[in-house]
Amino acid sequence: MPKRGKQYRAAADKFDRQRRYTLEEGCDLVPQVKNAKFDESVDVAVRLGVNPKYADQMVRGAVVMPHGTGKTLRVAVFAKGEKAKEAEDAGADIVGAEDLMEKIQGGFFDFDATVATPDMMGVVGRLGRVLGPRGLMPNPKVGTVTFDVEKVIKELKAGRVEFRVEKAGIVHAPVGRASFEAAKIRENILALMELLLKLKPSSAKGTYIKSIAVSTTMGPSIRFDPQEVVSQVSK
Repeated sequence: MPKRGKQYRAAADKFDRQRRYTLEEGCDLVPQVKNAKFDESVDVAVRLGVNPKYADQMVRGAVVMPHGTGKTLRVAVFAKGEKAKEAEDAGADIVGAEDLMEKIQGGFFDFDATVATPDMMGVVGRLGRVLGPRGLMPNPKVGTVTFDVEKVIKELKAGRVEFRVEKAGIVHAPVGRASFEAAKIRENILALMELLLKLKPSSAKGTYIKSIAVSTTMGPSIRFDPQEVVSQVSK
């Protein structure tokens, strides 16, 4: 067991670590468990009843959080001509083609998300080894390879979150900041849960949503009642 600091222990003492809270109760607790001087990120971890080693049980997608994540993403776009101009007008932080590829090959990674038009994937493909491990490779499955660059850039800036189930069957996603009102965190979690339920693989057997936990960057995790949260999605 790692040794925890006084602030962490004090935050953990404010709730029952073994209890599974309702969505409303858990979100109300979030502001109480933050223990850093900065505005901590609030993240959710959802354990799914899937086995990601099978392709037909891979859960992957993107959701626009109703209230954003509290962070403005820096977006890099691979495009030429009119689409490059469209990307600039939409608020892209950096736009380019072969020149951007060379810049990234030289060590430039001052961006948080990457978008590419389909005709630029021949160029972007050469960056797979450096963008892939960083989670920055554009992918048509989550809508970041598209000619509709304006739409996806605006979604990313507004709080679009991409997720992919990990080897242990867990999906991690940011759902706001500790300074957010509890209602905003709740609605962001519901938006993610609604999409996860829609993405349930037909081959997944047994309980699909096994557990849900929410934590701030430096704080302890709060366990939610998965059945109660799922029931809120359908309301």
